[in-house]
Amino acid sequence: MVAAAHPVPGTTADAHAWRASGLSDRCQGVTVLGDGAYLNCGMVVPHRKRPRRPLLPGEEADNAAHRKVRARVEHVIGRMKNYKILRDCRQRGDGLHHAVQAVALMHNLALAS
Repeated sequence: MVAAAHPVPGTTADAHAWRASGLSDRCQGVTVLGDGAYLNCGMVVPHRKRPRRPLLPGEEADNAAHRKVRARVEHVIGRMKNYKILRDCRQRGDGLHHAVQAVALMHNLALAS
């Protein structure tokens, strides 16, 4: 499933934007990956190194798997920014949000069929 929320000002903390977006309610029962900025948000985030203690072997493996998936997501986002229609939408207020919502809806419909 793909879901998108309205954009927030750049100075808004990621965790606050996530909670305010309402997406956390829509994603109940779904595994959501996040980075270290989303601690205590109910997402799967990388394990953090504790002072003077290395990560456990299982935690290292979890972090490696997490990195692989997150890298794929970041590559998709980067690729989407290359599409002219999305580049043009970024310049028109809420245009990008509507374009991403449309792409997410089409993707979800394709998954459901």
